[in-house]
Amino acid sequence: MNRIIAALVLFLSLHAGAQTADTIVSFVNFYPGTDIYELEGHSALRIAMPQGDFAISYGTYDFEQPNFVYRFVKGETDYWVTAVPWHPFVRSYLRSGRRIVEHRIDMDSAQKQKLIDLVSQNLLPENRTYRYNYVKDNCATRPLRILELALGDSIVLDRPASDMAGEHSFRTVMKHYHRNYPWYQFGIDLALGSGIDRRIDNREKAFAPVVLDSQLPGATVGGRRLVASSEAINDAAPDSAVAGPTPWYATPLAVSCLLLLVTIAITVRDLRRRKVTRWFDAALFALFGLAGLLISFLVFISVHEATSPNILLLWLNPFCFIPTVFIWINRCKIVVVSYQIVNFVALIVLTVLWIAGFQAVNSAFIALLACDAIRAISYIYLTIKQLRCHE
Repeated sequence: MNRIIAALVLFLSLHAGAQTADTIVSFVNFYPGTDIYELEGHSALRIAMPQGDFAISYGTYDFEQPNFVYRFVKGETDYWVTAVPWHPFVRSYLRSGRRIVEHRIDMDSAQKQKLIDLVSQNLLPENRTYRYNYVKDNCATRPLRILELALGDSIVLDRPASDMAGEHSFRTVMKHYHRNYPWYQFGIDLALGSGIDRRIDNREKAFAPVVLDSQLPGATVGGRRLVASSEAINDAAPDSAVAGPTPWYATPLAVSCLLLLVTIAITVRDLRRRKVTRWFDAALFALFGLAGLLISFLVFISVHEATSPNILLLWLNPFCFIPTVFIWINRCKIVVVSYQIVNFVALIVLTVLWIAGFQAVNSAFIALLACDAIRAISYIYLTIKQLRCHE
């Protein structure tokens, strides 16, 4: 932090005496790293002046801030812009083996000065914090916008590289880069609603720095090329720092299918002995209820734009705790039966909405939903049968 503050003060002090004719402005993209927050990569501006060489990053945050995790989940994602010396900044990325590509921007002296002015304004204490948005206002889109303001015209981005050409929504772009991290994608598919499933254009795909990196060489501004030249600072493979694929048996799909097999086995046993295995239903619906609490928090309390609407609330909601609690009380069987009837209807509605393409579905959800439906039907059937036997 002291280094960041010192670099910030230095950049601001050099601002007034910047020799823009000898200044080089670059847009630098860092390819994915190992950690989940690095999977789409990172972007930064590089401003190399005779007086100093700086990285301008719009992706700085502090894990040690009070209640960081709660505030992040709630959507209070306050990031800030920082100016740091270029060489120490890039060194950490080089150590991790990540591919790094620098695109030198074609700008005249007036445009460079305008960019330095804008960055200096951003770095002021009252301006440097901004509300980060994962897909609309992040470490890639914000410096791109700053460049546009300095150039005085809109940047027209080229079509993404061929391996991304078929990705048409925020979610499918994420899946492309999360393919080795299926549990992370499972969490995203659980937490984020239908807003990230709409069709997006080339500019919106640039929320992912790696996609933006493939677009910049062909980008134009005012009818001319944006980039004067491109160079790989570290010519490593695009996925050189990414963890290997998760073993198939440890993926969410494999785990959910295993749970489905256990559910079927217990249900067959229940039907043969004509008795509900209450501990299993209590545990299963407690699991669904916990997921429902998270989704409810994200939809009704969080200010994250992408979390609502989320049709998974039809399936995963706090009402899932009803079987967990009331299944142990014999006098409340009618309460549980009533819940399971409503629950089963909701599952049918959810399935229809999935088929209609209202919201993308994670493949693991299908097996989990089947577990819910099987236990709902079996409980209704066995309870009604028991009540008729007692008449």
